[in-house]
Amino acid sequence: MSLSHQDVARIARLSRIAVTDAEIDAVNRQLNSILGLIEQMQAVNTDGIEPMAHPQDVSLRLREDVVTEPNRREACQAVAPQVEKGLFLVPKVIE
Repeated sequence: MSLSHQDVARIARLSRIAVTDAEIDAVNRQLNSILGLIEQMQAVNTDGIEPMAHPQDVSLRLREDVVTEPNRREACQAVAPQVEKGLFLVPKVIE
């Protein structure tokens, strides 16, 4: 697939990128190069290949799910202007 100068100008206008007439040739070459690379990648047969989440076979080291910080809710709410049933009360901002 090859883009014309009108296609490049339209893409630039739609994406709100200022491209001068002098720059259209360079942008056209770059976009056509990218589209050529995409066509090459689409031509590769990937039947039977399982999709991967990461290019390397890695796994995360998991840690035990334990509480490491003390519960300081009472201390934080002690200085709050208004609290009710363990919740901060805030003024209504939408009428």
